[in-house]
Amino acid sequence: MCSCVRSSRALSPVLLPRLLPQPGFRVTERGLWTSPQCLAVNGSSSQLPPVPSQARVVICGGGIVGTSVAYHLAKLGWTDVVLLEQGRLGAGTTRLCAGIVSMAKPISIECQMASYSASLYQRLEKETGVKTGYVKTGSLCLAQNQDRLISLKRLASRLKVLGINCSIIKPKEAAKLQPLVNIHDLVGALHLPSDAVVSSPDVNHALAVAAAGHGVQILEQTTVQQVVVEKGHVKAVETDRGSIECDYFVNCAGQWAYELGQASEVKVSVPLHGCEHFYLLTKPLQEPVSPDMPVVIDMDGRIYARPWQGGILSGGLEKNPKPIFTEGRNQLEIQNMQEDWDHFEPILSALLRRMPSLDSAEIHQLVNCPESFTPDMRCLMGETPGVSGYYVLAGMNSSGLTFAGGAGKYLAEWMTYGYPTANVWLLDIKRFGNLQSSRTFLRHRVMEVMPLLYELKVPRWDFQTGRQLRTSPLYDRLDTQGARWMEKHGFERPKYFIPPGKDLLSLDQSKTFYKPDWFDIVGAEVKCCKEAVCVIDMSSFTKFELTSTGDQALELLQHLCANDPDVPVGHIVHTGMLNERGGYENDCSVVRLSKNCFFIISPTDQQVHCWSWIKKHMPNDPHLHLENVSWKYTALNLIGPRAMDVLAELSYVSMTPDHFPSMFCKEMSVGYANGIRVMSMTHTGEPGFMLYIPIEYALHVYNELMSVGQKYGIRNAGYYALRSLRIEKFFAFWGQDLDAFTTPLECGREFRVKFDKDTNFLGREALLQQRQEGVFRRFVMLVLEDHDTELDLWPWWGEPIYRNGQLAGTTTSSAYSYTLERHVCLGFVSPPPDEEGLPKPITPDFINRGDYELDIAGQRYPAKAKLYPFSSLFAQQKRRKEDMELTNLQAEEQK
Repeated sequence: MCSCVRSSRALSPVLLPRLLPQPGFRVTERGLWTSPQCLAVNGSSSQLPPVPSQARVVICGGGIVGTSVAYHLAKLGWTDVVLLEQGRLGAGTTRLCAGIVSMAKPISIECQMASYSASLYQRLEKETGVKTGYVKTGSLCLAQNQDRLISLKRLASRLKVLGINCSIIKPKEAAKLQPLVNIHDLVGALHLPSDAVVSSPDVNHALAVAAAGHGVQILEQTTVQQVVVEKGHVKAVETDRGSIECDYFVNCAGQWAYELGQASEVKVSVPLHGCEHFYLLTKPLQEPVSPDMPVVIDMDGRIYARPWQGGILSGGLEKNPKPIFTEGRNQLEIQNMQEDWDHFEPILSALLRRMPSLDSAEIHQLVNCPESFTPDMRCLMGETPGVSGYYVLAGMNSSGLTFAGGAGKYLAEWMTYGYPTANVWLLDIKRFGNLQSSRTFLRHRVMEVMPLLYELKVPRWDFQTGRQLRTSPLYDRLDTQGARWMEKHGFERPKYFIPPGKDLLSLDQSKTFYKPDWFDIVGAEVKCCKEAVCVIDMSSFTKFELTSTGDQALELLQHLCANDPDVPVGHIVHTGMLNERGGYENDCSVVRLSKNCFFIISPTDQQVHCWSWIKKHMPNDPHLHLENVSWKYTALNLIGPRAMDVLAELSYVSMTPDHFPSMFCKEMSVGYANGIRVMSMTHTGEPGFMLYIPIEYALHVYNELMSVGQKYGIRNAGYYALRSLRIEKFFAFWGQDLDAFTTPLECGREFRVKFDKDTNFLGREALLQQRQEGVFRRFVMLVLEDHDTELDLWPWWGEPIYRNGQLAGTTTSSAYSYTLERHVCLGFVSPPPDEEGLPKPITPDFINRGDYELDIAGQRYPAKAKLYPFSSLFAQQKRRKEDMELTNLQAEEQK
């Protein structure tokens, strides 16, 4: 065993000089920060200021997340704010945070939050006079293999779009920047010069000082017991020292956010769970480490390391994490928990392989502190769906310091303006529902999530835990036929179907940034959709029914929908539900089943968000009723030119366009089953029908479709085929291409806006203004040219788009088009600003006359951009080419 471990055994645990919080602080009744002597050691004191009887906002949690929210609310002019901490300020996870601020994050919104946090912490010392320990060290993300290097190159391309300085460097360059690093097994690294280290307790202190200076009251030794809710809105907060009436409550309770949500009068789901997190502190090395030496992040080795008082602080994310606190709250403040050298040994071994010179280092302490993790590795932010005025910011996945500044800013904007200034849907707590609040689910999922943070994640990877939670009645039937599954909002959905005789194991383990092993399988499914008929189980779609006794349902939809839902019974309207800025809060299909009954179909991950949005705008009328019927219906998508033949044979009804026009719905019998809602749409642009089947009939209808469809070449298909079909037809999907900042005018959907109707729907004024001033970005289709599908890296999404050598936008989704035989990407482009730095309206000429390139992991490929689908043009060219080849062949035969 290495000497550093031997020395650690000989040392008794000692406290950490710069990772400990400052001693307890409090705020006087005037909101001024005072000395800690007012607090007794045992946490009780007669000198504690009284709890105010009322406030506008109450924040629970005195860690760096809670103080950031308080600071940013104060900056936006909120003065009647109270922050409550059950123990001492910053005595939770903030106290033992490793202090690294890195912008190397997997999604753009997290990179933006990290970038803002770094700039905030840098200027806090000047603003408050409180030293924060900020040192711009830079960081090195190491790559031990080519796949990791590709991942880092893709990340570098995205960071550059955000204006974050970074570069891919060779191993020898990395060694010059960080001489302690062993580079013998490295193939490259990502260098981020602006990454930094800070003292998180001091940053927390600075934020609290600044917030208090703007009038925020901070009360320690005050425990929140529950949140009182009246008529669906926050009414008051009950503490162990009295009740505070308030309009808003912010749950920043970190480890205890889940328990606090469950303890409230109306239970609030905050899906997170704690795990132990270990890191090591060494004493100063013989040649002390410079405080500005770069942070090292070796994800393949599962470790990180930073300079610390002349020595090294190093931890990691092990493969076998230890969940904690499953039974609930069991300690008031976070202490350094029990050492576990056996558990830490793999991380220590990886550290010594990466930094061999540490073998002789003397260990100061092994720290074990809790971190909270969420089911999808992204933090929880925003207003909860069940209680108006109840906000959450928690679940930082071991990046609380990195995200706290930016996340606090966005949440404060959300509370102030009704929305943040960036698209935070990927972090919105409404992406989860109650189904993710099971403690067993959370315990099992975070055991996967914690190591996944450092795992190499190739496109289309899937979680393995918490699966088969929500399934279609056809799940077992499809599984035996070779379905391979992915999960969305807890629902199992088929990706593709492995034909008999294929190597199942190799396909299941296929992970690549290049051409995937399922390429030919999906191609065969797409071909069948275009030439014969396929069935796709789309039961995961969100399905609501809105009914009323009078015109209330129609009036509500007229207010919410950009398109006109007042259509004849049986007709379908595709429409967006917009916010006041004209952005998409939902993209849905509305079916008028009867005069006062509407069937609303939305994307799978819209179940909580869409429900919340509609409920928010519903009048309190007992004659108006909204019901979630997602579980009542199995949805089968019957796609292809022979779909009408299959349905006609099963229903004895003509399904031709003359008898069953597009965007039409009719209740029919299919086989022996009655009451099947058959709709002439497929969400792909291909001919076919959606069948919404009461679940008790699902297996019968499916079996009948497959039996009758045999003569027409029917087969199963999955979502990968659906994705290819919809992208080549230029169909935008909410959550991928559309969001709360995208308007119909920006994505070519002006024809779905009822400008000609005298109806004041949400977003109308914003759209009218945009139509007058011009659109500053447009949704485009790009087809890659001079790109080898077999050998080149594939585009997946998020790739920068360049026009005439200048950055013009990014892709939002992409797929291989088996029709065009090349890659198709969808995304937004914008013209450069004018001489004064103001945005310029975009024109069709700007799009059509530019030379476009797509940046895939640092390499640019030429592309053609259009405002309409390429498919029809290329199909005509392909047919002409085939006709010419046939003519030439016949001519040769005649010779």
